[in-house]
Amino acid sequence: MADDRTVKNAQRLKELHGGGGTLVLPTVWDVWSAKVAAGAGFDALTIGSHPLADSRGAKDNEGQTLDEVLTAVRPIIASVDVPISVDLEAGYGADPADLITGLVEAGGAGLNLEDTVHSEGGRLRTTEEHAAYVGGLRAAADDAGVPIVINGRTDLFAHAEDPSSVLDEAIERLEALVAAGADTVYPVKIQDDDELIAAIVKAIDVPVNITAHPGKHTLERLKGLGVGRVTFGPLLQMALTEHTQELLGRWK
Repeated sequence: MADDRTVKNAQRLKELHGGGGTLVLPTVWDVWSAKVAAGAGFDALTIGSHPLADSRGAKDNEGQTLDEVLTAVRPIIASVDVPISVDLEAGYGADPADLITGLVEAGGAGLNLEDTVHSEGGRLRTTEEHAAYVGGLRAAADDAGVPIVINGRTDLFAHAEDPSSVLDEAIERLEALVAAGADTVYPVKIQDDDELIAAIVKAIDVPVNITAHPGKHTLERLKGLGVGRVTFGPLLQMALTEHTQELLGRWK
């Protein structure tokens, strides 16, 4: 049974996705970064699998178990008063119902679910397979009485030599995720391609999530392309790493 705080946070995150405009969810990885982002005035956050793994000395691409991830995110979620979505990679081999149970118990308000199955050699799920998993997540969240925000991610463009050649397939894949219950969709590795972004935004009826580099991209550009949701993936942590190295270099 979900506690009231978790339900309210999920409801709030759902509301934020329905307000139009461009929702920015800074990607965090520990209590410190979560408090900094919430203190900067953001209404919701997301925990990225890559920066979380780096902060714990683990590998991305399911280099941690589901239990390890849920244990790590619980204090982060508890440290701030805003809803937090959690990147759960491809699901760590868990059944959708178990994934939702663990997320809800940790206090999560949303999740990312990608189609690269790291435990099976990095293969890409089929459109039908990925949609079925997302549909299982939606059914499990409904059964739990928590309106978890599901961000359906595809890595199709990252697997293609020519990203533009798989645009139609990507749109078909994303439409299937929406039909299965995804609240937002996340095509990765196209953040620098305005034509691909615009084409997907035009074709999809829910907010499209695009990864941004906080120092190299601009909110104005992504707003102009109609992007509904922005996250940073590992790029905020990487930018801070570079800046920290520069600061420390002054003291060598």
